[in-house]
Amino acid sequence: MITPRPIATLVALGLALAASTSAQSPEPVNKLTSTEKSAGWTLLFDGTSTSAWRGYKKPDMAGLRWTVADGCLSLPAGEGADTRGQRDIITTQQFDDFELAWEWRIGKGGNSGVKYFVTENNESAIGHEYQVIDGAHPDAGLREGRRQTAAFYDVLAAPGATPFPAPAFNRGRVVVKGSQVEHWLNGAKVLEYTLDTDALRAAIADSKFKDARDFDKHIRGHLLLQDHGDGVCFRNIKVRRL
Repeated sequence: MITPRPIATLVALGLALAASTSAQSPEPVNKLTSTEKSAGWTLLFDGTSTSAWRGYKKPDMAGLRWTVADGCLSLPAGEGADTRGQRDIITTQQFDDFELAWEWRIGKGGNSGVKYFVTENNESAIGHEYQVIDGAHPDAGLREGRRQTAAFYDVLAAPGATPFPAPAFNRGRVVVKGSQVEHWLNGAKVLEYTLDTDALRAAIADSKFKDARDFDKHIRGHLLLQDHGDGVCFRNIKVRRL
């Protein structure tokens, strides 16, 4: 005999399935449409080659934990510690004004990030970080939302950001044009801030980056994927210059 499930349970299961389905890419994975090509997009990962990436302060990706698996640029679960750039990867190219889009799937309780404005002039890989984190990670509950998904890590929260729970894919987007920066999550703009302003400098002064030089400025730099020692998968990584 099969015991019927309560209606509330069925509704919850239906919502979870809908969220997981809507988070998936509606187009072929790791490929550009003709419209995207015409708009100036380029792939940073085609599902096979890692030629667009190298280790931070390294000539290539040799010796790092990154692998290509199931159409993703992936990391296995590890010890869950920030490597301060030692195992992060950066784009071989640098960018000024740009639009970056990608999809990610984070492991349960996992932590990672996507950074921009990254140079190799610092001891560690400092940059503005679009936080990628599972809500079960302890950091997600700290700093009044400034360490939750889509936040400018430790500096500015992303109010209203509601990521799909692991193991669903989420869609991230960062737009930098002049002094304006936007963070998007699953098609919705969740954060916007202006560089080189007193408001941003005040937020930075109240963060772990208070002593970082020129952290409030627009900087030509690399894009970075972070190895924070947790399992994570990135795909459909594409960028266009603005």
